[in-house]
Amino acid sequence: MPPRGVFSCALRPAGDNPRPALRYHPMSESPPSASFAQIGDVLRRHQSFVLLSHVRPDGDAIGSQLGLGFALLAAGKTVRLFNEDGLPESLAFLPGSERIERPPSEPVDAEVVIALDTATRPRLGEGCLYAVSRVKLWLNIDHHISNPHYADLNLIDATSPATGEILYELILALGLPLPDESRDALYVAVSTDTGSFQYPSTTAKTYDMAADLIRRGLDVGTLNSNTYDNHPYRRLELLRALLNTLERSPDGLLAHWTLCETTRRELAICADDSEGLIDVIRAIRGVQLAVFFEELPDATTRVSMRSKDRRYDVCQIAAQFGGGGHSLAAGIRMPEPLDAAKARVLAAIQQRIAEVLIESTKS
Repeated sequence: MPPRGVFSCALRPAGDNPRPALRYHPMSESPPSASFAQIGDVLRRHQSFVLLSHVRPDGDAIGSQLGLGFALLAAGKTVRLFNEDGLPESLAFLPGSERIERPPSEPVDAEVVIALDTATRPRLGEGCLYAVSRVKLWLNIDHHISNPHYADLNLIDATSPATGEILYELILALGLPLPDESRDALYVAVSTDTGSFQYPSTTAKTYDMAADLIRRGLDVGTLNSNTYDNHPYRRLELLRALLNTLERSPDGLLAHWTLCETTRRELAICADDSEGLIDVIRAIRGVQLAVFFEELPDATTRVSMRSKDRRYDVCQIAAQFGGGGHSLAAGIRMPEPLDAAKARVLAAIQQRIAEVLIESTKS
């Protein structure tokens, strides 16, 4: 491993690199993704960086910031980590997580912004965008197929199950240090975005990565316990309230539930408390589509969707309403009130269910 403050940007020859060709959104006219060498050149030539991730951050967002951030710090770089909503309570166990800051009220001086795990620039949040408004050079590293390539250099791999896996491969390819903070953060990034290595996006490379991190000293039992067995009681109260709203379509293919603003206030729910709960209804036998509707304080609606079958591509459904994500996991922020948003989204889902039925009878 290179000494602290120094790292190599020499990559393995292309023929020796098992990474599949990077893929970008087929609807986009953006150029193909940047190479590891191009990203490495920026990291080598510049000294100061601000790393950002999306609003309402999840494990992949925060894990990616900490993973790359501590690798750069170990290489002697100056790094700040901003998130519009700050550090979720559920991820405060990660070593070094105290470095996650809410954006300052004034623009900062830095050479490079790196947006991580964020499908569109607005999802970084107004405060973060203002904080980095003076920074000229942008990198965008992500795994969402709907990412429109909004930065100067864009490393987008929609075949990767998590941004954390892209960063793991990038760090190793560039010869960056991989300190313990990065090791633990990248494991949590990938574990959470693959449903603890259960989702179809999980590959042999994902397990190889986990095995390598364990060989590097990762305490998998402690990390998994802190990630999955460490919820506040109010999360269980939220689950009870959501179950009272659970609905299922007559054919059993669709299940959905709803969190209204009144319930959110009564239970003092934080945004972090609902993370991952959609998997409860996704796991129902026979259900192919799960939807979580959330009424937000500004009378808009947040929609999370999960699918078990790529024929029910929730990214395509979300795109009808300005959302995006992956074929099996997508989201939307809708300006309509809850009831209107529910009606529109459920109608679009039922239309897709009908289309799949017609297609299956023809085949």
